[in-house]
Amino acid sequence: MPYWNLIFNGEISASSLQQISPVSFAYIGDAVYELYVRTNFLLPPQKISDYHHQVVEKVRAEAQAAYLQNLYPILTEIELNWVRRGRNSVNKSPRRLSLQIYQQATGLETLLGYLYICDRPRLEYLLSQLEMSFNKNKKKQKS
Repeated sequence: MPYWNLIFNGEISASSLQQISPVSFAYIGDAVYELYVRTNFLLPPQKISDYHHQVVEKVRAEAQAAYLQNLYPILTEIELNWVRRGRNSVNKSPRRLSLQIYQQATGLETLLGYLYICDRPRLEYLLSQLEMSFNKNKKKQKS
């Protein structure tokens, strides 16, 4: 059976999971998160440039770090461990960001990548919690 079938069917062993670096999970989590955010802003229809600005606002490291803070109270011990591993996997940040913000964002991306591979229902639940934050911000922007 091809390796990708094992991953996407959730049948990857715990020892195999430990071999995947947190940065690799963050790489997947970054893509999952951006696709989720893009999908969240599809309606109502708008100009691509407006759509793009809204998405960029949500996928910036600063926003990701803030969303992670909102999720902390509902994360399990295993999830907190993956956040910690992701956070500790980076020791250098882009010039425009503090290291702490970059580490938090990487922690969130690592968690999302891990859940994408291992627990899609939990991923969907946590993303739904972010969606509530998105909707609050949409209402504030309209006011």
